[in-house]
Amino acid sequence: MPQLAVDGATLTYDDEGPRDGDAVPLVFIHGWTANRHRWDHQMAHFAPKRRVIRFDLRGHGESDGSAKTIDELAGDVLALLDHLEVDRFVPVGHSMGGMIAQTLALTHPERIERLVLVNSISRMAFSRGRGLLMAASTLVPFKLFVAANIQRAFAPGYPREEIREYIRASSATPREVVMTLYSAMRAFDVLDRVGEIRTPTLLVHGYHDIQLPVAQMLRMATAYPDAVIRIVDAGHELPVEKPAKLTEALDWFVTDRP
Repeated sequence: MPQLAVDGATLTYDDEGPRDGDAVPLVFIHGWTANRHRWDHQMAHFAPKRRVIRFDLRGHGESDGSAKTIDELAGDVLALLDHLEVDRFVPVGHSMGGMIAQTLALTHPERIERLVLVNSISRMAFSRGRGLLMAASTLVPFKLFVAANIQRAFAPGYPREEIREYIRASSATPREVVMTLYSAMRAFDVLDRVGEIRTPTLLVHGYHDIQLPVAQMLRMATAYPDAVIRIVDAGHELPVEKPAKLTEALDWFVTDRP
């Protein structure tokens, strides 16, 4: 379990797979209140044949520290990859991790081989009623706030006991980290700039995602010059709800697509 000190934080990461192939590394970036183990299925699939890197964002999982903006988190990714002597890579970002991945594609396009966004969008846009509901939700007790957000992230029918485990894990994320990055996600807006991202992009989204609805992803997709869309019968937590489907789409995109 290697770690790296970065600007007041200690990042815990995994770096697996062969270094001698032609394929650039896959870099997995998890979402809000999650951790690097969201990518267990993808790591197990890809590590035997190519280099794969994942890490806990600062303040999440086994990493400490805190951040106030998506840009700061993107800086951590680059610091880790510079430490590992990785130049070009494929960022695979889930939810908030996808926002980080888009930031990297816009600020350092020369380092991005391909881009994969899972249940992510470029701008959080809601109706007036939904916006008021989200604002009100921050006033409830912290554990209830986290539980409500994680509960609704899964598609109907997902095992309740497994959801409870994810709620417990998310609730262990420090309150300051959770609330600060919640605000950072709501403020994130690069929708008017995604047309600048010329690298091939894969957008994988859960049909039942009510956190970041499909309609918002499709609005984003129309702005991408070179994007492929995959819709999966899942909610917002696609990496754990339908891991094999995500791995299949990712494998095709990074291995078989021209």
